[in-house]
Amino acid sequence: MSAVIIDGRAVAQAIRDEIAAEVVAMEAEGLATPHLGVVLCGDDPASATYVRNKRKAAERAGIRFTLHTPSGDSTTAEILDICQRLSGDPDVDGMLVQLPLPRQIDTDAVLEAVPAAKDADGFHPFNLGRLAAGAAARVLPGTPLGCMELLRRSGVPIRGSRAVVVGRSVIVGRPLALMLVNADATVTVCHSKTRDLAAVCREADILVAAIGRPGMITADFVKPGAAVIDVGTTPVGGRMIGDVDRASVEPVAGWLTPVPGGVGPMTVAMLLRNTVSLARARRPVAAG
Repeated sequence: MSAVIIDGRAVAQAIRDEIAAEVVAMEAEGLATPHLGVVLCGDDPASATYVRNKRKAAERAGIRFTLHTPSGDSTTAEILDICQRLSGDPDVDGMLVQLPLPRQIDTDAVLEAVPAAKDADGFHPFNLGRLAAGAAARVLPGTPLGCMELLRRSGVPIRGSRAVVVGRSVIVGRPLALMLVNADATVTVCHSKTRDLAAVCREADILVAAIGRPGMITADFVKPGAAVIDVGTTPVGGRMIGDVDRASVEPVAGWLTPVPGGVGPMTVAMLLRNTVSLARARRPVAAG
């Protein structure tokens, strides 16, 4: 047996095509074009690359994209002022602040300044709270939502399955565990204090690795036929390496996401989906 390799690039492209068609439909209905505002503070090369990719994807989908680039020596008050202006701008549907922020800036204060109704990343406590409550949420965190889309579109059974999520960050592990619970999976969240991690992982029909330790998940962690979702992306020797040791896991797993080309492309696609959802909720139909 060899795993089915889930092509995240192809799935993300299909979703971006769906979003582009939705934007055209909105404009035909008399709705204004969805508009995403992004704040990029400082000169972190990885952040600049991520934002550049977001801009390209948004513009190709027909979404307006406005970038604000305050200097790296900005104060918290200056960044909060930008967030306040975006929050109060009726022309902006979704907004996000690219992380990490420079050290002198209060990241928590900035993230709390992004209102739930414009939270394109899906990290506002109100939106996360609705997810935790099992209520319908207009937006959800992009990377976990992308993982769920990959599972569904690949035909991986979720309802009734045993899922193990390795990693408990608020960006991936915790919200993904909640999404799996809401989809009727039985979920275990593992972390650095979990005893006999390999044995717990071997119980999983769906195994998600989101720990940032390259190659840690080997065949010894994988139940034969399991769906293995690799969220890890660590640069090693000029290459991007996932948390899963693909060479040993691929012959055992039933499905496997590669790195690169698996979960990564889905995050941006889900950001665009969130932006369109926020625009749908905010913008009235034009008169006439």
